[in-house]
Amino acid sequence: MQLREIPLSATCQQFTISLSGRVWQMRLIWRDAAGWMLDMLSASGEPVITGIPLIPGTDLLAQYSWIDPGGRLVVVTEDEQPPGETSPGQTAKFYWLTD
Repeated sequence: MQLREIPLSATCQQFTISLSGRVWQMRLIWRDAAGWMLDMLSASGEPVITGIPLIPGTDLLAQYSWIDPGGRLVVVTEDEQPPGETSPGQTAKFYWLTD
């Protein structure tokens, strides 16, 4: 199993990343009532999946197997609670796992 940390900061952000040979744009947005949400866009910026809540300890893409992601996207926090507004990159880490 290979583990790759995806660096985050505690701000809303959008970045391009290659995961298992596929290029994605990822957008993380803080929504006060709902917490951090992840949008995954194609390399050209077309939305593929929107509004994925960052729930620790689960494969965030498990229910989206139709996109054939080639790995698992996991959030790990120190207290196993969803990341707070200032947690990303600090006490909440984002990982890509491949077999």
